[in-house]
Amino acid sequence: MTGARPMTRLFASLLLALTAIFHAKGRAALTVLGILIGIAAVVIVSALGTGVQQRVKSQIESLGSNVIFVFPQSNQRSGARGARGGGGRLTENDGRAIVREATSVSTVVPFLQAQAQVVALEKNVMTNVVASTRRYLEVRGFSVASGANFTEADERLKAKVCLLGATTKENLFGDADAVGQIVRIGRYPFRVLGVLARKGQLPSGEDQDDRIVMPAPTFRSRIVPTAPGRVHTLLVSASDPLTVGRASAQIDAILRQRHHIAPEDEPDFGIHTQAEFLKTQEQIFGTLRALLLGIALVALGVGGIGVMNIMLVSVTERTREIGIRMAIGARERDVRMQFLVEAVTLCLFAGILGTLVAFGAIVALARMLGWSMLLLPQALLLALGVSVGTGIVFGFWPAHRASRLDPIEALRHE
Repeated sequence: MTGARPMTRLFASLLLALTAIFHAKGRAALTVLGILIGIAAVVIVSALGTGVQQRVKSQIESLGSNVIFVFPQSNQRSGARGARGGGGRLTENDGRAIVREATSVSTVVPFLQAQAQVVALEKNVMTNVVASTRRYLEVRGFSVASGANFTEADERLKAKVCLLGATTKENLFGDADAVGQIVRIGRYPFRVLGVLARKGQLPSGEDQDDRIVMPAPTFRSRIVPTAPGRVHTLLVSASDPLTVGRASAQIDAILRQRHHIAPEDEPDFGIHTQAEFLKTQEQIFGTLRALLLGIALVALGVGGIGVMNIMLVSVTERTREIGIRMAIGARERDVRMQFLVEAVTLCLFAGILGTLVAFGAIVALARMLGWSMLLLPQALLLALGVSVGTGIVFGFWPAHRASRLDPIEALRHE
């Protein structure tokens, strides 16, 4: 029975709280509104942050399986000549050495890129021209939706052949079949061997489908005159996701040896992995999410202050009622619990409504943006917990003030 009495008092306080809220519906609605907006904002920001994080992760993973990017960069010895894409020291021989000597590397392909005007029939578009070997598709995770990839013979003969990304194909040919068609890049005609399956955008906003892929020797001789074997970037595929870090260390050691760079000196190349891209993006979105959550918590604090003010008004209006309760035997803790439960009930009701509003907003945003926004159970529990916490924090002072009223003075109050 000792455990039943607190529960009985709590149940009685809840009934009194619901009765008081029902008799002051307009005031309760205004009180609920501030908390509702704050809770909805917290839930929406949480779901939006989780959805964006998942989207960015999938976009970075679309770069390819276990891909490591190795590119030239300037240092004190190489100067401006080592700038990325501008006469750097990386060559296809560097890539062959990495494959031969790095035990954690499975594949290395060269990568060259330039913007070019492409003409097909009456269409004329600017797109990215990418050059590599036929294994580029494997390393970057591309697949051929129609037609076929170019061959090693095409690479050796510098054949004027190419593959179209899905966006480039639509811009040039619309719904028509592009395989076997001729596109002109500069003054050279190229035969379309295949069309790549759609990949989507990168976190930077770059459309991975807006490109033309061709053999590297063809690019060097027909698109941008480039020294034989020179590359803009080396795309390296680690043998396993768990060996990416070890592969990066091996690449660094091999290239330092080939380029005669001491371990303590700055290298003339840079190495980036998917994990580094993901970490950078998570830091950016983490900062933005913290900022948005801060704004939501400010809104919640404003709503909490509104709850406290309304409860103080309620205490003033019900002073005589409090005096009567105390006169017939109610103790301070009973009065304190009554008003505290009333504040918590208001905030919890606002939290439930705010969660429902947030759910509707999340569904609408997901359809509008085309994102899979995730509403995790932890976010719902957090919203309800914050609601209860807000009721306790901002309802304690009015409840304490009510419990400290003098019964005789309270009974005299009009």
